[in-house]
Formats: sequence, C-alpha cells, structure tokens
Amino acid sequence: MTASPARRVLLAAPRGYCAGVDRAVIAVEQALEQYGAPVYVRHEIVHNKYVVRTLEKKGAIFVEETSEVPPGEICVFSAHGVAPEVHEEAARGQLATIDATCPLVTKVHKEAVRYAKEDYDILLIGHEGHEEVIGTSGEAPEHITLVDGPDDVENVEVRDPERVVWLSQTTLSVDETMETVDALKGRYPDLISPPTDDICYATQNRQTAIKKVAAESDLVLVVGSQNSSNSVRLVETALSHGAKAGHLVDGAEEIDPAWLEGVTTVGVSSGASVPEVLVDGVLDWLEQHGWADVEIVQPVEERMQFSLPKELRRDLRAEAAAASGSD
Repeated sequence: MTASPARRVLLAAPRGYCAGVDRAVIAVEQALEQYGAPVYVRHEIVHNKYVVRTLEKKGAIFVEETSEVPPGEICVFSAHGVAPEVHEEAARGQLATIDATCPLVTKVHKEAVRYAKEDYDILLIGHEGHEEVIGTSGEAPEHITLVDGPDDVENVEVRDPERVVWLSQTTLSVDETMETVDALKGRYPDLISPPTDDICYATQNRQTAIKKVAAESDLVLVVGSQNSSNSVRLVETALSHGAKAGHLVDGAEEIDPAWLEGVTTVGVSSGASVPEVLVDGVLDWLEQHGWADVEIVQPVEERMQFSLPKELRRDLRAEAAAASGSD
C-alpha cells in the first residue's frame, strides 16, 4: 500500500502589513484616542474590508469625498495619497487634516512635481481609477499620461521623445512594470527612469517570497481584498511562477474545500494591508482540514518603519509637554 504524500503549508514571509499600512492604521487609531470619535477618513484608509470594519467599530467614519466631512471636523487622508486639490478643498472646509499618505507614495508625488517643473512628459505606469494613480496624476495633470500595462504603450503620445520620464504606482507587479518599461523604451530610447525604484519595497518583497512559494505549491491562497492591487498582483505572480491554482480570499470563510482536492502543498501569503489575525484564521482552517505542517519561506527580511503623520506627532508632543508642565 502506497503512503499518501505528506501535506504541508508553505507560509510566505514577509507578508501582511507593510510600514505604510501600519502607519496609516495606527494614525486613525491614535486620532480616535487623541481627539475622540468621530474621526472622518477619506476613502478606505487601506484596501482591506476587515481593517475598515474594525476602525468603524471604534468610531471612524469613512467617506468618499472631502465635502462629506462636516466643517471643523478631523479628516484623515488614506495611505494611497490625494491630489493637491483635495488638500485645498479640505482647507476651504476648515477641516483639521491628518495626512496618512504612505511616504513611498509621497516620494512619487514629489518626483511628478519635479519632472513637471522641468517640463518633462511623465508616463505614469498604473491602473486607471486606482486611488494612488488619481492622487499622483493630480500633482501634474497637464504633464502626466497614464500607461495601463504593456498593451497600452502603443497609445502613448508625447511632445518631445527626448524629454520623457516614467513613474509608477507603488503596488504593481514588478515583472509587468518592467515589461511596460521595456516596451516604452522600445518607442522612446531616451526614456528616463526615476532616481529610485517607485515600486515599494514591501510589494517587491512579497512578490519575491510568493515566487519561491509558488514554485513548490499545488495551490496558493493569498489573503486580501479584491480592491487591493498588491494582493491581486500576488495571485497573478503565484500563477505565473509555478502554482497550479491560486485564489484571493478575505479570510478563511471564503476557502472552498473543493480547492484542496488532490493538493499536497498549499502556499499562503497576504497582501500588504492584511492584519496577521486573518492569516492565522486561514492557517487554523488548513490545520483543521489536514494541513498542519507549516514551513516558513523567507527569502528577504524587512525592518522598515515610518513615523506617524506630522500632525499627530505635533499634538502628541504638545499633550506630553502640557502633562509634564502640570506635574
């Protein structure tokens, strides 16, 4: 009698919260603690249903537009960044704003402003309608052209082929982005690259880890929400690097037991906006169904941390100073 193959789980690391997401979520939590509920948040602070629901229970109110926030209230801008006109609208509404934009997104905004001032045509590689793309485009709308993947390159038109630079949404697939860049360079040999890589370290690290996991997995489960660009890219990366099947799930409740038929090795990762509690739930589900052997696959380590938004740091310092003065 032939023994059944051993069932195992390959758990990708790094996974889950990146420094920018951690900073943004803590910013909302600290604002609620510092100023009391409600605290308004323009758009989802990060693209994860569980995180949004959890913050709503604590008193956060999520709105689509700044105009929905009552005058004088606190409004937190999401990690994806906003265009200058949003800051102006908030000022007109006399809102107290907390800018939780990821510093790596802010870097891309500054690059857009710099190249626009130098009168370059800016080719922004990204997905149409994504909040980060809308925010970056708003920094220099007259200079920016969106390029939505390699197939969109043929539609690009520029004023001067010798004064063209590319920037990118931070949460894209590294491989697809470079494929788009190569196609652009085929049309514009003098295309300038940004001074530093726009795709964020966390996106790259999670894709590096999922490639290692996918090569040995029959099935890959990525924990994340459908509107999370980096989570969707993780599934695509897994499928293009050896995984026989891959699914994006918000949590263990979305796993279909039929996916496990004939499977011995399950790869697990999570998007950069996913709290570890959701991954733990998936691992518990797998253990209950016979996949208890978990092996961590960690090709790279992360130590990045970001300080809280300056508005919060200022008020926390003032509170601490007042408290020490009254002692």
